[in-house]
Amino acid sequence: MAINKNHEFEDLDGIKCAVVERNLSPARLQFLKELLEYNHYTTVVVASPPPKAAAPKPAAPVAEGAAHEPAPVVAETPPAPELFTLGVTDATFNATNAVFGRLLKTRTGHVVTLAYWHQKEAVSQDEVPYFQKNA
Repeated sequence: MAINKNHEFEDLDGIKCAVVERNLSPARLQFLKELLEYNHYTTVVVASPPPKAAAPKPAAPVAEGAAHEPAPVVAETPPAPELFTLGVTDATFNATNAVFGRLLKTRTGHVVTLAYWHQKEAVSQDEVPYFQKNA
């Protein structure tokens, strides 16, 4: 059991793993998997359980003697997108600590920034930490 939501771990395919992210799209999964494997982490991927469907609304009661109306047509919901859970076998891994601790590197040798981790930037801008900047 995790102490908080930032460091979750569970058994994925029978292997004790630190959960990196849940409900990942295939594109996000590919990005994170490549990044983590480049940084020498062993990754485990499992399909996330489908989201819970909303309970159907009960039909309104029909008064006696009233004409029975045909049942309303229920529109089928589109199938849920396939989502994945990504974990690493190093149970001490914490994504927040890895990004802010500047522990991960890109293939080009730059430090992974928060914007790069969230895929807001295509290239990691290797920033100097605030505590090392000259005032």
